[in-house]
Amino acid sequence: MAAYLDAWLAEAPDDIAGIARALGDIAREKGMAQVARNAGLSRESLYKALSAGGNPSFATVLKVARALGVRLHAEAA
Repeated sequence: MAAYLDAWLAEAPDDIAGIARALGDIAREKGMAQVARNAGLSRESLYKALSAGGNPSFATVLKVARALGVRLHAEAA
């Protein structure tokens, strides 16, 4: 899970839609309903935010990451 997301962040750091889709892939694998509950979001809004046309806020990305048990981190470029 973390390696998959980290690969997206490393390979395509400017592809916001791709990173959101990667989070969506992981959330579907874990169970969208449970991830939505853990993130404090409705299942429908989570599907919408992490869809191909979705545009999740940074707050939503952080909530989903936390619900999935992964952390985003920064390092010098």
